[in-house]
Amino acid sequence: MAPRKNAKGGGGNSNSSSSSSSGSGSSSGGSSSPGARRDTKHGGHKNGRKGGLPGSSFFTWFMVIALLGVWTSVAVVWFDLIDYEEVLGKLGVYDADGDGDFDVDDAKVLLGLKERSAPKPTVPPEEPEPYPWLEELVPEGAGSQHIEDEVQEEIHSPLHETVYTEHDFQQEEDGPAGEQQPEDDFLVGSDADDRFEPLEAGTLQEEIEHSYTAEETASQVYKQDMEEMMYEQENPESIEPVIDDEKRYHDADDITYQDYDQQVYEPSENEGIETSDNAVEDSHRILEKTNRKTDDPEQKEKVKKKKPKLLNKFDKTIKAELDAAEKLRKRGKIEEAVAAFEGLVRKYPQSPRARYGRAQCEDDLAEKRRSNDVLRRAIETYQEVSSLPDVPADLVKLSLKRRSERQQFLGHMRGSLVTLQKLVHLFPDDTSLKNDLGVGYLLIGDNDNAKKVYEEVLNVTPHDGFAKVHYGFILKAQNKIAESIPYLKEGIESGDPGTDDGRFYFHLGDAMQRVGNKEAYKWYELGHKRGHFASVWQRSLYNVNGLKAQPWWTPKETGYTELVKSLERNWKLIRDEGLSVMDEAKGLFLPEDENLREKGDWSQFTLWQQGRKNENACKGAPKTCSLLDKFPETTGCRRGQIKYSVMHPGTHVWPHTGPTNCRLRMHLGLVIPKEGCKIRCANETKTWEEGKVLIFDDSFEHEVWQDASSFRLIFIVDVWHPELTPQQRRSLPAI
Repeated sequence: MAPRKNAKGGGGNSNSSSSSSSGSGSSSGGSSSPGARRDTKHGGHKNGRKGGLPGSSFFTWFMVIALLGVWTSVAVVWFDLIDYEEVLGKLGVYDADGDGDFDVDDAKVLLGLKERSAPKPTVPPEEPEPYPWLEELVPEGAGSQHIEDEVQEEIHSPLHETVYTEHDFQQEEDGPAGEQQPEDDFLVGSDADDRFEPLEAGTLQEEIEHSYTAEETASQVYKQDMEEMMYEQENPESIEPVIDDEKRYHDADDITYQDYDQQVYEPSENEGIETSDNAVEDSHRILEKTNRKTDDPEQKEKVKKKKPKLLNKFDKTIKAELDAAEKLRKRGKIEEAVAAFEGLVRKYPQSPRARYGRAQCEDDLAEKRRSNDVLRRAIETYQEVSSLPDVPADLVKLSLKRRSERQQFLGHMRGSLVTLQKLVHLFPDDTSLKNDLGVGYLLIGDNDNAKKVYEEVLNVTPHDGFAKVHYGFILKAQNKIAESIPYLKEGIESGDPGTDDGRFYFHLGDAMQRVGNKEAYKWYELGHKRGHFASVWQRSLYNVNGLKAQPWWTPKETGYTELVKSLERNWKLIRDEGLSVMDEAKGLFLPEDENLREKGDWSQFTLWQQGRKNENACKGAPKTCSLLDKFPETTGCRRGQIKYSVMHPGTHVWPHTGPTNCRLRMHLGLVIPKEGCKIRCANETKTWEEGKVLIFDDSFEHEVWQDASSFRLIFIVDVWHPELTPQQRRSLPAI
């Protein structure tokens, strides 16, 4: 027993002994006695409870926790405390590999530790199922990718910004056509260059009869203008590289004219037009003045955009799902995005943001497939969004505005007007919506109500530039030329969205010319500097870039020598049929009614317009029509006309420009007085000869005088610009 005590005691004292004798131990080579080693070993294993306790405690607690976990799991399953289907359903949103569940691989993708593998499609690409649509989730905190930020601009781009964006000449590129075939004629002639251009309402289901008689009123032309522009704003890859808001006009007599009445100050024949020095210098001053207004801090503050609120309380709870679906749409994966948003609408039928997302996807899909039917679905879905309960005001505004725009694109002008009226009723203090409403009235030709709307806007906000240019625009259409000038000028100078538009520069210059103000050419120069006009002389707005541009052409330069020879060889036949129609006095020659004359009288008798033959008219000139049928460069020119033009003594036609640079115009002299008849194109003036053809580019400014003692009769034949490709000739929309 004694040794046991000693051992125990030694074990207890060994720590102090060894610590106190550590110095001697070290001097003797660090050796210790066998007894000390035995004590340490014995005490460490048998009696050292402190050393053994942590291991046994860890094992004991591990077993306790494990047993508790097992029993807890049993209890959860037994008493059905958790809805596993709901949990797994939510985690399924983050299924990145398309295997139908959320597993370790999905978690790695979510954390950025692994590349996302593309899911294997289980259905043909034409009809994608609502298969997993989350490609990659934006990590928490990446707020800049949220939906609200992505659509922030949309709520602040009113109709006038959509319709009147800044215009740049865009280069038309020839490329292989790779788009799928259009459904129900969504875009006519859109097979060129994988691009497409805005359509007129008449090319869709509400086809408008094309008249071969009088020209359209100012409001009608405005309507056509807006319809054509609408699709291009939606699709910047328009088939035709034109200045964004292109115009549709028709020609009356030997002139083509800008979209409304257009009268231009006429310099004397010898005076010329000073545009090289003073006009350029003054346009610089105007430009600086306009820029100063735009750069003004108060102006910037006014234009500052407020972030829209598009999510209600419920939509905030499903924001991750909405963001993921929206990301698909933004990346151009339209079919997948449609499936994603349709799934969300089925799952959350009262979610305004999910339904709005579906409307946007249908809108995009309509554009991709060029389908009117799909676009009609989108229009209906936009309406459904605004009809749901608890829709944020910004989302209502955004949905109805877009609905209105797409209705206009389909030519549903009155339906669009109803939508705009509803918007103004819901948001009576929003002047931008009233401005849109004014445009809506113009589109249906109701200038009087449009004028009232803009007067109301200007009474509340007298410096609203958009209202000013449109109000001036209406005044000029009413032939209140002098009154229109300050509104047009101040509106453009304001720099407000929708005011930097080629038509307003044109009409301001035109009005100034009519009252004898030479500043007109300063504004034309500024319009040219800002990309609205090809030059001060060439002010057409419906252009294909890169085409040869010169005022006068020879037959050889055009390449249409056979057509010219045929016209000149048969000029008497053509003349006699024209005179025969004039003598019948059946009203087949219709007067120009677009206020393009300073004075006088002229009329026209049209055989072809926009590439369409007027069969009834050709009954009056059958031989002439038969002759022309052989020349598709003119009969197929959908941006021109073939017609007789008679002008009586004492007539002067204001300077004007045609709508497009895509055509050239031939004048065949039929009955030409010896003196007093002349035509100026740019800065060169010529006269007609009987039996001879003059050829000019009517996109350049031109002007006509008839000061003879008898009538002048000519035959006008428009042809495609010779540098247009066959594909372009097939694809360019009609004018």
